[in-house]
Amino acid sequence: MKKVIIIDDEPLARSIVMSYLANYSEIEIVAECNNGFEGVKAIAEYQPDLLFLDIQMPKINGFEMLELLDEHPSVIFTTAFDEYAIKAFEASAVDYLLKPFTKERFDKAMEKWLQFEGKLGDKVPQIAEITQKQPDEGLRIVVKDGGTIQIIPTSDVVYIEAYDDYVKIHTVQRYFLKKKTMNYYEQALNSKDFIRIHRSFIINVNYLTRIDAFEKNSYRATMTNQAQVPISRSAYSDLKEILGV
Repeated sequence: MKKVIIIDDEPLARSIVMSYLANYSEIEIVAECNNGFEGVKAIAEYQPDLLFLDIQMPKINGFEMLELLDEHPSVIFTTAFDEYAIKAFEASAVDYLLKPFTKERFDKAMEKWLQFEGKLGDKVPQIAEITQKQPDEGLRIVVKDGGTIQIIPTSDVVYIEAYDDYVKIHTVQRYFLKKKTMNYYEQALNSKDFIRIHRSFIINVNYLTRIDAFEKNSYRATMTNQAQVPISRSAYSDLKEILGV
């Protein structure tokens, strides 16, 4: 028996998927969720083989939810917005169903998945580096912090630091780990507020208090939380330009 979870904030949309799945005797619907928070918990509990996942949902969107998972099931996206199709396939989705979809179109997606037989495995981590973002994604960072999910406004981010396969998202109070790269955030964040001043650091200029000379031809930025961050030679002129000095 293959386990399926349906994640969609619209009850009607969930009921349609459930009715279409009724003809598949090899499928068990183990949970239905109306947002990404519920989805993360249900996936951890049931370890499904397949998700039917909406993209545009309150709290966190479907792509942000997938980034929080430790294990990745196969995914069939269901959404009313066709502009996310490219991003969905970049995320190695099995298929992309544009609402309202017919039973025939649904069955084609299921046939494709049943032939695939398995989970996305190593393909899904591509999601972490997709830079074609939705409007809200440049305004917040969603992280998993122990058993909770935190939504951090980018305006609260003091600086970002490279940390092996992760980055540290430093706020005034503390830091959070996120499995992304510096290159992702360099492209995704608002360039008026954020600048990469070193290969391992991106700062929010709104939290910059001063720049000091440090050793020969090098500089160091001091942030409002007293953190001191190195500035590379190549980035120094760009930083001065942003600051208008």
